[in-house]
Amino acid sequence: MPMTAKDILYKTLFFLFLIYLFFVSIQLMGSAFKSFGAGFAESLIETTSNPFVGLLAGILATSMVQSSSCTTSIVVGFVASGSLTIVNAVPIIMGANIGTTVTNTFVSLAHVHRRGEFERAFAGATCHDFFNLLSVIVIFPLQVKFLILSRISSFLTDAFVKVGGIQIVNPLKLATGPLVRALQILCLHHPVVMLVLALLILFFSLRFITRLMRGLVATKAERSLNEHVFNSPVRAFLTGASLTAIIQSSSVATSLMVPLVGAGLVTVEKKFPYTLGTNIGTTVTTILAALATANPAAITIALSHLIFNIIGVSIFYPLRWIPIGLAKELGRRVAKRRWHAITYVVVTFYVVPLILIFLWR
Repeated sequence: MPMTAKDILYKTLFFLFLIYLFFVSIQLMGSAFKSFGAGFAESLIETTSNPFVGLLAGILATSMVQSSSCTTSIVVGFVASGSLTIVNAVPIIMGANIGTTVTNTFVSLAHVHRRGEFERAFAGATCHDFFNLLSVIVIFPLQVKFLILSRISSFLTDAFVKVGGIQIVNPLKLATGPLVRALQILCLHHPVVMLVLALLILFFSLRFITRLMRGLVATKAERSLNEHVFNSPVRAFLTGASLTAIIQSSSVATSLMVPLVGAGLVTVEKKFPYTLGTNIGTTVTTILAALATANPAAITIALSHLIFNIIGVSIFYPLRWIPIGLAKELGRRVAKRRWHAITYVVVTFYVVPLILIFLWR
């Protein structure tokens, strides 16, 4: 029986409501993690001098606060104040790129109850992890040995020193802010309660989002999405970059695609250029924060973030079969033993960085 116009309207409104709840859950989860670890993250970053420890500190700090923009803005502030040198700050920025991927990997866990769906969702989420990990593996030794990011960004800084900062309104925070603040008050600002509530909202919204999307497979909606957004790598890349620049959160932008991949509307291969675009788009917040300080060193750090991502995209888009292949293989493995997914997240983003920082320092 075909759907009536009223049915379509109701489903559309319900879908938009679920997307709104999804955004609220991500923001609330970020607030909970910031309450857990914001002070620790700042002290971790400020006292970093070894480049390897700086890289690990960037991973751990960003995993804890669930926001690369937050970590990089802290770094920019420390560099502007003279508390952190450019050379010591660059590895932290590189680590933040890895740490920010933890959010969309968390989101993929909501699909754990369906094996095939979970395999696709987890692969779609972790292709971002592998891209950033591989970029660091290639570029980090070059930065330590030759300071390539520091040198290139310092050269470009002169063109930006006299440019003032621009304040961009974040529409996502404007829309979700009132409800997030109300929920924080309801939870008495207790981070554990906020985290539990955020996860409940996340799982609820994703369950029904995926159910609706599953019904769109092989329909006009799927064809429209693939024709107009993911029909070419360039368009997918520009969509990811522009959406991330507007909402100022690569975590949210990449997480939004995980249910699409899980439902089978978008393949991992088509999502990958979009993911690379989010990496470029997320640098906008850091650059604006740096321009607002009018401090040459802070601008150098912000530009190094952009250059790092550009170099990573230049290397691994042509070699995209490597991160995509690794993500798909990991997705197949965790689909067979789903508890391995939790192990992967906890060990990769928290346990290993924490242990290595402790040992190295």
